[in-house]
Amino acid sequence: MVRAEATAKYIRTSSQKAGLVLDLIRGKNVNMALSALQFSRKAVARDVAKVLRSAVANAQQQDAFGGDVARLFVSKCHANNGPSQKRVRPAPMGRAFRIVKRTTHLTVEVTERAQVIKAVGADESAPKKRSSGKQAAEAKE
Repeated sequence: MVRAEATAKYIRTSSQKAGLVLDLIRGKNVNMALSALQFSRKAVARDVAKVLRSAVANAQQQDAFGGDVARLFVSKCHANNGPSQKRVRPAPMGRAFRIVKRTTHLTVEVTERAQVIKAVGADESAPKKRSSGKQAAEAKE
């Protein structure tokens, strides 16, 4: 099972806004996540898509990778607070208001899904489900 992650640091948005976009893609496979990010109206979605593509490229570089990108899914993603830039905005009567320009660190981790291998003849050995008497009577009619 291949696991790879990518991080983008000092992205000029708040971690709360980035977290909303990351909630959209968590648990989805890579192709669905990229299409969701492409049509998202949030500006940070472009940065998240870039980090996701980087994580997929990191997974492809590993020796144990099976070669099928469709089996990758977003296992973890989070946005941590980065350093904030403090600025001063002039206010009335000689006062000053503080403006905080926040940054965030985006982290996306992709993992390869386990491949399901069915044994030959596995369907016959599985126990059959019993239907209730009412369903069986309707089936006979």
